[in-house]
Amino acid sequence: MANLDLKRAQFFRWVKRYKEHGDAFTLQPPSRKGRHVISAEAEQRIIEELEKEKQMIENPRMTIRSYNYAAIADTLKDKYGIEISDTTVVNRAKEHGHYLPKPEKKIHDREVITHCIGELVQHDSSHHLWSPYMEKELYLVTSLDDHSRLLLFAELFERETAWVHIEAVKSAFLRYGCPLKYYPDQHSIFRYVHDRDTHNPWHVYTKFTDDVVTQWRLVLMTCNVGVTYALSAPAKGKIERPYRWLQDRIVRTAAKEHLTTIEELRKVLRDLVEKYNTKWVHSTIKEIPIVRFEKALGDQQCLFKPLKLVRPGADLKDIFCLHDQRIVDAYRKVSWEGIELRVPNGTPREKVDLHIVPDMEKNIVEVRFWQDGRFLGNQSLPAAQLKKVYF
Repeated sequence: MANLDLKRAQFFRWVKRYKEHGDAFTLQPPSRKGRHVISAEAEQRIIEELEKEKQMIENPRMTIRSYNYAAIADTLKDKYGIEISDTTVVNRAKEHGHYLPKPEKKIHDREVITHCIGELVQHDSSHHLWSPYMEKELYLVTSLDDHSRLLLFAELFERETAWVHIEAVKSAFLRYGCPLKYYPDQHSIFRYVHDRDTHNPWHVYTKFTDDVVTQWRLVLMTCNVGVTYALSAPAKGKIERPYRWLQDRIVRTAAKEHLTTIEELRKVLRDLVEKYNTKWVHSTIKEIPIVRFEKALGDQQCLFKPLKLVRPGADLKDIFCLHDQRIVDAYRKVSWEGIELRVPNGTPREKVDLHIVPDMEKNIVEVRFWQDGRFLGNQSLPAAQLKKVYF
């Protein structure tokens, strides 16, 4: 095995062949006469796609370092209507010098096991150059149901902010309901860590890890959703695998089709998420995610609960928002981000809660005033006036 650089299974297959054929045994590959015959067009298209893959692998600005033969087979089917197996692509790759063996996978024996949809939602973001024809890297934010592996949310953003992740939570909650628990990493948007987040305005000696509730976590607490933090990257393997899968497919498509805008990439992402959720069989659970999700619904294995407003007069804007507090002065005004705001019917010298709701399409920010459980009114500001707040 060592001399021939063989793995155990292959070595014993050869031993078996030697015992069966005796003097007729040979290490030469079997004749290609009986191989599956495909059309000349298919042969040409395979070589073209392999050449494109080679150019991407050799491009230092791209994150691709290996061939994706399954992606080539999917491209031939979707783009040219040519249906061939992954094995056929691999065989042609070996013949024409486009084959790279896969590295051995690392074994990770710690696994979170859930029995219901909505029991745990894995949430994360990924920062990459998604197209070699764009100068700016983008953020992919996703939420994944742990039991069904269904992608509940997936979108590309130019910047990663607390508001982006709050919008992701809002989208998932309005469509599926509130889960039992979220499972993010320890990014400062999700968790305050005393010795790490020294740039944070809360970094004082009286505030230690988890003493401060981040804006994102406050939204989950309002919806009565718990949070458990992943302590390492391997602990988030279930969402990292879809990330790698989406990243690989998006980057390859962007490179081949010369995509240059975030809108074009978002369209590719939507198509891939639709296929992932509704067509492809997941390699671990051996089911299509939406089929497993709907089966769990039918079997009443569901911990998603309807989203409820927490107080009379409240709006969805009062749940999915950024929070701040100020003290009302004698003239029923507060100062926020250097801007003077009038608080209608506010009690002077008492705290008032500010619910800040950005509207990115209209480029305005709505500030809603709450005091002692009463909604006092709201005021809208041009987003350009806010120099220190990023949405």
